[in-house]
Amino acid sequence: MRPGDVEEGPYARAGGRLPGDPVPDPGLGDTPPPAPAARRRWLTHDHALVRLLPPLLIAVAVVYDLLTPRYFTAGPLYTAAPLVAAPLYSRRGTLLTGLAVIAAVVGLQFGKGVAHYIDSVTELVTIATVAGLAVLVNALVRRTDARLASAREIAEAAQRAVLPEPAERLGGFEIAACYEAAQADAFIGGDLYAVQDSPRGVRMIVGDVRGKGMGAVAAVAVVIGAFREAAEQEATLEAVAQRLERALAREGTRREGLDAFEGFTTAVLVELPHGDGVVRVVNRGHPPPLLLRADGRLRALAAREAALPLGMGELGVWPDRAEEVPFPGGATLLLYTDGVTEARDARGEFYDPAVRLAGRRFGSPGELLDVLAEEVRRHSGGGMADDMALLAVRRPDRHEQ
Repeated sequence: MRPGDVEEGPYARAGGRLPGDPVPDPGLGDTPPPAPAARRRWLTHDHALVRLLPPLLIAVAVVYDLLTPRYFTAGPLYTAAPLVAAPLYSRRGTLLTGLAVIAAVVGLQFGKGVAHYIDSVTELVTIATVAGLAVLVNALVRRTDARLASAREIAEAAQRAVLPEPAERLGGFEIAACYEAAQADAFIGGDLYAVQDSPRGVRMIVGDVRGKGMGAVAAVAVVIGAFREAAEQEATLEAVAQRLERALAREGTRREGLDAFEGFTTAVLVELPHGDGVVRVVNRGHPPPLLLRADGRLRALAAREAALPLGMGELGVWPDRAEEVPFPGGATLLLYTDGVTEARDARGEFYDPAVRLAGRRFGSPGELLDVLAEEVRRHSGGGMADDMALLAVRRPDRHEQ
């Protein structure tokens, strides 16, 4: 097998590179996409240009008045300047913009000798009224911004409490995690991840709770809480899965409406025993993990037997079976939610991480997640359909330990 091929066999999935599948963009290679910092610089640049609009409007209006006969007026441009300044500037900046507009109109009216006309007086009163309203709009905007900032702080605190960042090194493994909500200014939703060291190895979970809103967030808290307790106490990964099943069943009895009957969570549970060089996986209806080897080869760890998501155990009775595969030094295991695989481009094509990441090398789990998150955003044009949770763990080479 050549580097860059997606391995087949019992763990290959339909998204692997098989005959007839799309070929990845050859221009990607190992070249990383534009970093998030570059994207922030573009946004900052655009914002700076927008802030130039009020003085630009005033300047254009003054030039127009100077170059046209006295019965022509640039009143609409004068009224637009303070209104544009209201959401962009501080209260003082908005007030100064309004005063500048009034001063420009008064000066031009006297210069043209039309200040005593009723139309000129009406125009001046209108512009002064709009300038005053702009100051009031600015106050409302600032108050709303303060409330949004407070809500963001609360959301960030909730995210840190429910989805804390895992340690960069745990049990001899390098770990990185990333959460990105599809909704702008949202910090947490129905996706989840957790990492827990235990006497039997490092155990991890990545999952996706059905539904949205606070009900999904509450279910996330239940799953993570149950996982941390079970990961520490249970002897096997299968027992951890059953513990989560029971926890969601208890939660379902307390939820009302449709969620009480159809609530479920897709999840993949992983165990990395200390020093064994293997990874054990229990998949409950979740996208399969990807194993990226140090030489660029990629293996999709799809389950041999399909299993229902957590919370749907009453629909089928069969035991969970952890599947074990080698986890060599230098390899990275990637777990993700369907916010990655459901990202569509303008042509309606889905992003396929198995195809896009095959053959590429990454220096650390954090670098892998940064590149993957940016590619998904770029593939979907910034309009992701679902939240995205990412978790990557790397087993260092022996000479690195």
